[in-house]
Amino acid sequence: MTSITLSATAQGNGYHATVTFPDGISISSAETYPTVSLAVGAAATKLLDMPGRLAALDRPPKPQ
Repeated sequence: MTSITLSATAQGNGYHATVTFPDGISISSAETYPTVSLAVGAAATKLLDMPGRLAALDRPPKPQ
């Protein structure tokens, strides 16, 4: 099963959003949001704007 983590971490006066992919790559927002729900929502929206990254989730893993 593929797992993608959407998380929010306290930063300054709000929360910072991060998307972490199964291969360990993380994409973080430069923005800070006033609530956890807004931060996670922004991270999810950012993920939807990355069709190449989403398509890569369906590719079989490369042999090592």
